[in-house]
Amino acid sequence: MKVALFGTLACEQRERLLSKLTVPVELVPVPDGTPPDQAARILADATVMVTMKYDRSHPPAPGLRLLLVGGAGYDDVDLGYLAPGVLVCNAFGHEVAIAEYVVLALLQWCSRFIEAERSFRVDGHWRLSGRTGAPFQEELAGKTVGLLGYGHIGRALVPRLAALEADVIVCTRTARPAPAGVRWLTDVTGLAEFLRQADFVVVACALTPETQGLLDRTRLAGMKRTAVLINVSRGTIVDEDALYEALRDGVIGGAVLDAWYRYPTRDDLTVRPSKHPFHELPNVYMTPHSSAWTIGMIERRWATIADNLDRFVREDPPINVVHRA
Repeated sequence: MKVALFGTLACEQRERLLSKLTVPVELVPVPDGTPPDQAARILADATVMVTMKYDRSHPPAPGLRLLLVGGAGYDDVDLGYLAPGVLVCNAFGHEVAIAEYVVLALLQWCSRFIEAERSFRVDGHWRLSGRTGAPFQEELAGKTVGLLGYGHIGRALVPRLAALEADVIVCTRTARPAPAGVRWLTDVTGLAEFLRQADFVVVACALTPETQGLLDRTRLAGMKRTAVLINVSRGTIVDEDALYEALRDGVIGGAVLDAWYRYPTRDDLTVRPSKHPFHELPNVYMTPHSSAWTIGMIERRWATIADNLDRFVREDPPINVVHRA
């Protein structure tokens, strides 16, 4: 069976995938920059594809039966371009890493650890010390943390936040009884109240037509003026113009952003992540979509991909099916 590793990101994990497979398959790398005629020949014979991105700019794959996305989000796969009968499966494994990142962001925002360390180390200044009358810092305990989305990330966050004595509320697609560790759970009909209550809003839902631009000017204006937005999902769930204006004008207190509106290419790693100068705002922490990038994540994720390949060869039902063409 021919399995196309389509794109450099997938190709880089070839040895890891091979080490986890229990069935014989042929893994054929198709890195970025492969000549179109060569890529077309490989995809013409491929039964399975492992990729992060596949759309109409790429050669067709008429014999494809299974597409394995190398991540949780599959918004870069044009589902309408797939041949009839193709199964699409995604892979998680990122929830522990992202949950820890969110906890770090929350604690940093409350303690201002980075500012205190840099001021003391670089400037030798005690201005943020309690011994010199510095402003009081906050504590995460007792703060209301709103989880927008209750998938793998949300479920990993709840016990961690509960251990830190945070008050957790959730807004998710389907209303249900609040699970242990969650004070209140609502669907989108309660989104305005959810935003009104939260001291921190963690964007952890999938990007879908329903969530595209979900947090617009009106909804951002409905948050507390001191509230902090943390986005570890997809940039465009939050309207780009509205978010910049809300942060610039003090409509909300701040943001920790790991998901963006523009991304680099292999040839240009200095692309600004937005048309707006978020980097100039003092109330924003920025990271380059790195919250999930841990050894544990990559091991778990590619174990899932290998498992689905094994299942496919054995003709067992796959896991994490997100689409049937």
